[in-house]
Amino acid sequence: MVEKTYGSGLWPQMFEPFRQFGAKVADWLTPASEASAGEDTYTITIELPGVEEKDIELTVNDDMVTVKGEKRTSREEKGDTWFFSERQYGAFARSFRLPADADTDRIEADLKDGVLTITVPKSGPKEAAAKTIKIRKA
Repeated sequence: MVEKTYGSGLWPQMFEPFRQFGAKVADWLTPASEASAGEDTYTITIELPGVEEKDIELTVNDDMVTVKGEKRTSREEKGDTWFFSERQYGAFARSFRLPADADTDRIEADLKDGVLTITVPKSGPKEAAAKTIKIRKA
């Protein structure tokens, strides 16, 4: 008698290339970025060539900065013969966790020459405040 097992049989093997392809597409559409820390600010730069300001959404939620957007295609193909295209189009999203001393109320962003620069000021050093805890009778 032949036992059918779906966990380690043909189906997972057939779909594995598609799962890997999905991860590759996600990497392909993820814009290159870098982050650095200065004395007073954190800076995140993201390469977004060909993406217009109106197609970028920048949000902050729970000490997480998220950049979402879409690079739209605008080529007209009347009478052109295309041999290849290496340009990337589509939606993208990147999230960055901010350090505890980031001042999320004063974040600024600039888009220049296809590079989005996010500047996050550092809040001043937080002083530990002494607190007296009242002891209750049991």
